[in-house]
Order: sequence, then structure tokens, then C-alpha cells
Amino acid sequence: MRMFALLLAVTAAAQSWKPAPVTLKTSWGEKVTPANAWREYPRPQFVRERWANLNGLWDYAITSRTALPPSKFDGEILVPFAVESSLSGVGKTLQPDQRLWERRQFQVPAGWKGDRVLLHFGAVDYECALWINGALVGAHSGGFDAFSFEITPFLKDGSNEMLVAVTDPSDTGEQPRGKQVLKPHSIWYTPVSGIWQTVWMEPVPSKLHLAELRLTPDIDAGGLRVVALSNEATADDTYAVRLTASAAGGQVTTVTMRVNREGFVPVANPRLWSPDDPFLYDLKAELVRVKNPFPADRNQRVPRFGGQERELYAKAEVEGAALDAVTSYFGMRKVSIGPGKVAGQPVILLNGKPLFQHGPLDQGWWPDGLHTPPSDEAMKWDISWLRQSGFNMIRKHIKVEPARYYYHCDKLGMLVWQDMPAGFNQGLHSSSNDAGETVRLSTSREQHELELRRMIGRLYNAPSIVVWVVNNEGWGQYESKALAQWVKAIDPSRLTNSNTGWLDMNAGDLFDIHTYEPVPLEPKQKADRAIVIGEYGGVGWPVADHLWNPAMRNWGYQTYQDQASYLAALRKKLEALVPMKEKLGLSAAVYTQTTDVEGEVNGLMTYDRKFIKVDPALLREMNAPLTGVR
Repeated sequence: MRMFALLLAVTAAAQSWKPAPVTLKTSWGEKVTPANAWREYPRPQFVRERWANLNGLWDYAITSRTALPPSKFDGEILVPFAVESSLSGVGKTLQPDQRLWERRQFQVPAGWKGDRVLLHFGAVDYECALWINGALVGAHSGGFDAFSFEITPFLKDGSNEMLVAVTDPSDTGEQPRGKQVLKPHSIWYTPVSGIWQTVWMEPVPSKLHLAELRLTPDIDAGGLRVVALSNEATADDTYAVRLTASAAGGQVTTVTMRVNREGFVPVANPRLWSPDDPFLYDLKAELVRVKNPFPADRNQRVPRFGGQERELYAKAEVEGAALDAVTSYFGMRKVSIGPGKVAGQPVILLNGKPLFQHGPLDQGWWPDGLHTPPSDEAMKWDISWLRQSGFNMIRKHIKVEPARYYYHCDKLGMLVWQDMPAGFNQGLHSSSNDAGETVRLSTSREQHELELRRMIGRLYNAPSIVVWVVNNEGWGQYESKALAQWVKAIDPSRLTNSNTGWLDMNAGDLFDIHTYEPVPLEPKQKADRAIVIGEYGGVGWPVADHLWNPAMRNWGYQTYQDQASYLAALRKKLEALVPMKEKLGLSAAVYTQTTDVEGEVNGLMTYDRKFIKVDPALLREMNAPLTGVR
């Protein structure tokens, strides 16, 4: 009877929820309910069978920043949508002097008893603290980071309460924030605060468990380099990881390695990942115990962290069943710089061959969800539409997406240039003709570099990501040479774009210009770097009945009022790239942009995705001379 009453209460709450008023809605947003909001497994490259989704209706309150936890809440919010969004059901802007509180009750499944329980947040913008049953668990700063807490010691039988408190300085601070501002205008958009990606929990073994896989394809060596890490270091040499690679259901190879080491999984005659053939191998990692492979005689010491140790573990005898297991996947591909058709001008190579990369600047904003796509289906649709239109690359513009976004890019064969979200205020905004870069406070630099390192670490395994973009234009640009060298040292398997547009500091793998002229300008040739156009296009067309705010100036870099003029301007820009590719050795170009965003109408479609400005078949035809996709 009690369970029936609880179900009635939940149903009544779901029926009372409704989106906050908004001018534009997507077709996917119109289908969102508290029961179906983001139910997919959120971490496709590190999957466990048991987990619990905590999205849905939570209580919320907005108080002054200095207030104690509220005894009364303002209403309900639909997680994982930011408080400013329509789909949250709230639609209120969190001010820098305020605090957002988000609370829910939850139960731990009975079958998890005896395990550790990890609580995961896909992203919370910006600073947050977590309490479980009134006890402070921990805190986190960073608006684009996935993070976790072990909550086992704080749990009790039956119902538990979690409380998340959030503050967000938005554009009054220097933290990485992308395009968020308190007063949206021009290319600056509505702020995002609070939980904006999936919240979920999972059980793991009570002692050691797998915590991370770091996957690096090495097609020159003929295999996959794997770093397999547990939740803590261990001196016990009987802990190992068994790695099994498979393809199309058939086993490729199995390798055993010591935990917390780098191993190598051979892949004979690998099927290479590319936009034309985005083939992915499956990978299973199992934490196991082995008979200690080291000699009992201490005088016969084998060096650690090297080939001899790997050989010992490859032959070690596994004892008993797996203690923990996760599934993942990988793509065998290589991105590099090398000779192209134009003598003296290096180009971007994929798997050792030149491949012109052409794609849109993709903001990743939604009229009803803001940073949060209304659904996984909606997010995948954007990528699929761009592939159908003949693009083979996306520049993900100063935003980090949910992990499933990169999963879809991996599956669909979409190359990704991943921007580091900009962090700055107007005092750190430099111009292209300035004599040098800005300088920043040590605390500001430390937070920026921490979040840059986190971004690279969290997204490292995605085969679709081929370029790290360290800085966009002059938005907080500092120490470009040092940061480019640092990023390249952290991840030499990808290209580094030190500065896209504006003030070039002769750093990184790419020389990158931005050109919004009606006919794109040509970049200068460089003997030591590939040349690219990091932004061009910006052909605007404000479409009536599909405008975020009809009363504001809806602008494009060049604005047209009908489809014929719009298509003619679009074709002129794309056609101008062809001789640059053939005669200059241009390697890539980024068209602004996928969709309109708020008052910016430079999109290939409207903000609500309901009006397509250019037929994908026509766009594919325009793209064919560049990407070869017909």
C-alpha cells in the first residue's frame, strides 16, 4: 500500500511539471517528460552492467549566496536541465550573488549491499558542494567536467537525501565558461547554471576496482596501447587486468597486464577508422587475480614498468573469477602532419593520407535545453544531418559535450576539433593587432589549466577527436607557446591548434585564420605547419517565426532575406576554398555555423531545427569538391 501511494505521488508530481515559457522549442523538447529525460547510459567507453539513473524531478530553491540550506524549497526542477532553461521547468537566471539548491531523495538497490557506491555527475556549472543525509561529502569547481564521489559511508538503509548547492559567477569571473553572459547579445548567450548533465550512481567492488582506461591506437606498431588504472595504487603484484579485443563478435586478441601499468594489445591487419569507414573494435577489461609472476628469489629482481614485466604478466596464470569488469571500444586511426600535393606546404594526414577536413563551427546550444540537448536522439540528429550534408568534421566551439556526443561522432565517422572553453572577462579580451598576449592571475591560470587537463583526460579515448583547440581568438589568450607545448606533450597522438584566429604566436601544428569576408581570404603558406581556416562563412538569414527574439537585432556576418540570395552567398564561400585546397595546400576549413543561436542567425538551419535553410543534398554537392563525399 505504501509503494502504491509513493507511485501516485510521483505520478502527480510528473503531471504538474511543465516547461518554462520560451519562444522556440525543438520537436524533441516537446516530447520531454520527467519520466524520459536522458535515460541512456552516460559513459559509453567505460560501461558497467549495474547502475541507477537519478535524473528526473528534484526540489530546487534559489537563495542569497550567504544563506543557510533552505527549510522550504521553491518548487521542482527537471534534472539534467540547467535552471535557466525552459526544460528545467524553472527558467530563472542564477545571479553571482545567489546560490542554487537542488535536492532529491533516493534509495540504493538492495543488491548493491556490500559494494562501494559511486555517485557521478556529468557536469555542474560552476562550483558545487554535495551533502548526503546532512553530511558534507565534497565539492567541485568546473562547469564542463564529469566528476564523482564515493558516498558509501554516508548512506543509510531506506531513503537517502542528497543536496547539491551551486554558485556560478558567469561572466563576472575568469573561469572557463564559453559563451555564457548575464546579458545575452550578439554572439554571447544565456548563462547555464547548476546540474546540466546526467546524475547517476553505480556499485563497484568494496576493495580494488577499475577506475580508468587510457586508450591510444598505434597503427605503426600494429596495436592499441592501454593504460589500465584502479581506484588506488597497490603493491600487491597479484592484481592484473585481462584485456579482450573483439570485432563483429569475434575475438581479436586477449592480453593480461599488471594493473596500473601500460600494456599493448596487438591488432593484426587493423581495419582503420575514418569518416568513410568508422569501424570500432570492442574492448573488455577485467580486474583479475593472478599467480604472482615475479621470481621468488629477490636476487633475480625484474625491472618494473617495462617490457620484461609485461612479458611476465602476459604468461601469468589467472586465478578465479573477475573481480570487476567494464566494456569499452576503440578505433584504429592516426592523425599527423606530412607532405601534401603542394610542395613545401605540410597538410593534415589521416592514417598517413591527406584528407581535407570541412565542417561547421558547432555551438551545441538548444532553445529549450541551452547547453543540454533535449534528448540523446536530438544530439545524434545534429551530427547525422551534418554527415548527410557532406561534412566530415565538426569544430566543437568552446563547449564540452556529454560523453555520448563523442560516442555518436565515433560511430558516425565525424572528426572533431575540440575547443577548450574560453575563460576570461572583458579586461582579458585582446585584439588581432595587439603587440602581445594578456597576462593573468596565477589562480586564474591554475583553474584554466586544471580544466584543460581534465578535458583532455575525460575525452582522451574518443577516436573522433583529432585536434585540441587550446584558445579561440583573443578570448583570454595567454602563454600560447607554453600551453601548446604542454598539450602536445600530454597527448602527442593528436594535433594541437594553439590559437584559432587572431594573434598567431607561431605555436602548435596549425596556422589558423578567421575570415568572414564575402569571399574568404587566403591564409599564408607555412613550411612548418598545416594551414587552415578556423572560421569562415557566417551567411545570415533571419527566418520569420523561427527567431529567438524577433524584437532584437538578429544578425549575420552578411545577412540576406531570402533563400536564393542566401544560397548564392553560401555557394560563393564554399567554392572559394577549392583553389586554396588545390594550389595553396589548405588542409581544413570551419564554416560558421550549424544552427542559429539566440540572436545569431548564421546557421544552416534555425535554432529550433524546424526550418532547414539549405537542403542537405545540395550542401553535399557543394562539399564534394572539398571532402570527396558524393
